[in-house]
Amino acid sequence: QVQLVESGGGSVQAGGSLRLSCAASRYTYSSICIGWFRQAPGKEREGVAVIYIRGGSTYYADSVTGRFTIPQDNAKKTVYLQMNSLKPEDTAMYYCAAARTCGSWPDGADFGYWGQGTQVTVSS
Repeated sequence: QVQLVESGGGSVQAGGSLRLSCAASRYTYSSICIGWFRQAPGKEREGVAVIYIRGGSTYYADSVTGRFTIPQDNAKKTVYLQMNSLKPEDTAMYYCAAARTCGSWPDGADFGYWGQGTQVTVSS
């Protein structure tokens, strides 16, 4: 069973940056896919970025391409979401989640393990 612990959310002005962290444990870390999702009040959950740990392949939502990256630190079993040039529309609760494969991203239906979420608020 995968355990995911997120950190790094907060409040920032538009144009600023934040880095979220997702520390994974209790799993064969190299054999999983980890994704970042977000959900704003009244909106559906959105897949933001995903990485397949073994090969390092990454995918991004169109809304964040060029602004967000999803680096990883294998030694720390941690995946990050580096968010630059933040916009007010990026305001949401951000979750990391794990799955055996990345096939269901950006929907997230096969992501069975979820972190507790961390709030990101971007003011204009």
